[in-house]
Amino acid sequence: MVIPIIYREELREYDYGLGHPFRGDRYDIFPQFLKKKLVEGQDYQMIIAEPAGDDELHLICQHDYIDFCQRYYRAANLGLDYPGDFNRFLSRDNIPRGRPGKVEEAARLIVGQAKVAADLVATDESSKVVALGGGMHHAKGNYGEGFCLYNDVAFCARYLRQVHGLDRVLVLDTDAHAGNGTAEYFYEDPSVLLIDLHQDPRTLYPGTGFAHQIGSEDGRGFTINVPMPLFSGEDAYQQVFEEIVRPVAEEFRPQVIIRNGGSDPHTADELTNLGLQVKSFRMLGEQVREMAEVCEGKEIDLIGSGYNRQVLPHAWLALICGLTGTDAELEEPEPTAEWQGERSFSDINAIIRIAKDHLKEYWECLR
Repeated sequence: MVIPIIYREELREYDYGLGHPFRGDRYDIFPQFLKKKLVEGQDYQMIIAEPAGDDELHLICQHDYIDFCQRYYRAANLGLDYPGDFNRFLSRDNIPRGRPGKVEEAARLIVGQAKVAADLVATDESSKVVALGGGMHHAKGNYGEGFCLYNDVAFCARYLRQVHGLDRVLVLDTDAHAGNGTAEYFYEDPSVLLIDLHQDPRTLYPGTGFAHQIGSEDGRGFTINVPMPLFSGEDAYQQVFEEIVRPVAEEFRPQVIIRNGGSDPHTADELTNLGLQVKSFRMLGEQVREMAEVCEGKEIDLIGSGYNRQVLPHAWLALICGLTGTDAELEEPEPTAEWQGERSFSDINAIIRIAKDHLKEYWECLR
């Protein structure tokens, strides 16, 4: 299939500066790599989007937060100080180093891309769409953290609900970090089911996403956290899909699936401690492709994370190939020990049992 990939060069402005873990060069590295591996027009089609305006950002953000971010990052890009209340709106890991790119403008572009992706899928112009640069799942309505400014995952789900009138949206977060911002948006909302697979939060930022955190009020049972043991490999992820993710998706019967997450569950990532290999990311894409059969194949993929520049393009390509069923040569750019991918400090079966115990009251398939 020819899959639309939403991308434009201005994404490279999402760059926190020299020495910061999140650099904009990822948005040069991957498109160049993609052209070498797949055929444009045959395997994929590049589409551009316009940045989100204030009206669109107000769907997920408070006005004073948007105003601060715009002024602060504009000043930073010019090498100037902005005398606003930084600690009220942003965490320390969102402080740029040196002369950053036009971060706020690129953040608007990422949300604009999520809008285009939602429009394409909701209007049946394409069953599947990939948006590069997405997955800013730590951002909240009035606070940016974890390198994230505006939460395009939350925007995409809320836009599908409020503008396109969908009743059931499933968000699958496979980033190595828990999507605390996305969870906060929908913690009381039964129309958006969040299933979040991430590294044990006792060992990794943001320190949330425990199995007992299942939502509240009407949304109780509609946040599903599966904290993966350290060094969990492909077999552990497959087991979680088979015993939790796929059965719940079948029971929920979403109208669209949104998946976010990049390459950071890879065993060689510089910030995390999970055990996936490049081939494992194809498996993740395949799982999502098969899951989406419950909603006529409708799926939006938001790909942006990863902190090993050698691994990142290979893993991103593997995700896309798995999602589309495209054949491409997938290489492991760094040597990885097979045993490391299966090593863990606790039993994945125990994690699954704990998650099911917390959720069985709400999902018949988990009883």
